[in-house]
Amino acid sequence: MNANTIGFSLLLLGGFLVAGKWIRIKTPVLQNLFLPSSLVAGLLALIIGPEVLGRLLEVDIFPSFVMDTWTALPGLMINVVFAALFIGKVMPSVGEVWKSSGPQVLLGYIISFGQYTVGLALTFFVLTPFFDINPLAGTLIEIGFVGGHGTAAGLSETFVEVGFPEGSDLAIGLATVGVLAGVLIGIALINWGMRKEKLVYPVKMEERSRLDKKGIIELDIREPAGYLSTRSESIEPLSLHFGYIGLAIIVGYLILQALVWIEQVTWGNATGVYLLRYVPLFPLAMLGGIIVEKILEKTDKYKTVDRLLINRIQGFALDVLIVSALATLSLSAIGNNLIPFLLLSVTGIIWTVFAFIFIAPRILPDFWFERGIGDFGQSMGVTATGLLLMRVTDPDQKTPALESFGYKQLLFELFVGGGLFTAASLPLVFQFGTIPVLIFTSIVTIGCGILGRGMKN
Repeated sequence: MNANTIGFSLLLLGGFLVAGKWIRIKTPVLQNLFLPSSLVAGLLALIIGPEVLGRLLEVDIFPSFVMDTWTALPGLMINVVFAALFIGKVMPSVGEVWKSSGPQVLLGYIISFGQYTVGLALTFFVLTPFFDINPLAGTLIEIGFVGGHGTAAGLSETFVEVGFPEGSDLAIGLATVGVLAGVLIGIALINWGMRKEKLVYPVKMEERSRLDKKGIIELDIREPAGYLSTRSESIEPLSLHFGYIGLAIIVGYLILQALVWIEQVTWGNATGVYLLRYVPLFPLAMLGGIIVEKILEKTDKYKTVDRLLINRIQGFALDVLIVSALATLSLSAIGNNLIPFLLLSVTGIIWTVFAFIFIAPRILPDFWFERGIGDFGQSMGVTATGLLLMRVTDPDQKTPALESFGYKQLLFELFVGGGLFTAASLPLVFQFGTIPVLIFTSIVTIGCGILGRGMKN
């Protein structure tokens, strides 16, 4: 590959993004499913690419360099997504976060570590003995459902390093199942909640405007995508914010290299057990973002960071990631493990629905449905799914659900949903086996349940 081939690959990907948006605009069923255009674009590229149309016609639809470039993009873009998580956000203390959203943090941990527990148990007792699947498959539900497409694709190199290369494709497939099921089941749960009077403020299913369904903001109410904090003749504000994100990734890289070196010269050399060498960069890039934000809070007296611009860069990276990840998805990997894939999907859905219906009301102190539906949506797909479902149940924000959900992310995403434990789960199972990790996740799940129940009482 050279600069020209990489550039052409990126331009082609941009074309698919545009096509995905217009397909969504013209297709009511996709609008009613709330599917993001990047997901539509990725599925379109997958169908046109070598896995579907190329295989049927026995021709190379895309040049090989295009697929090579797209394959590398998710692992790069995930670092941008996670590095941008906390830059430009006011960082409250841990105590403040816990006071505002402690029960919701616990519910998120229960769902996530519970997904590990049921996935590891299913793999140990059924999938490995009867289908000879790699024991690492037990981590796929949380990686695909809570982590989403970004985390699943971002861990692709780790999957290869621990000897489970097909795991990334299975996780991306699970992420797609999670997004679809999250919206469909989430809307069904909201209808059930209204019939059973579970909502404190009864609402009707919000009627969205024609443009809203198409994902278009009306012209007269459009807001700026960002604010100019620097003069363009000095530095373009977008360039400055990209620099802040880049600095966060560099800090994360240095932290990771330091940890790998410490492991090498200490317990790794002594015991032969290595974990940190398998940990990807993106969770450390998130820590780098926190460090950069803390430094800026103390030194940037001109307040040059605009969170809206950070969001735009993060959103761009996530769209590129989703399209490239889906476009390079190996359907043969899913086909070769179809029954395990279906069992993991069904098991993950059942556990997440169970946690919402039976655990959320016993953990959350008030407005359990409005709060819990956000966690359900996030635990099935992406944060946007949770926000969407909360918008339906509480359109006028009469409850503290949205505020608690936002605060919760600070402690939640640091560890699961792509955080430190998500990244470490693969090397942990690889080094220590299924049972020790299963015991640990079970203890965490039960412990969070007991703690949450005690806080409510």
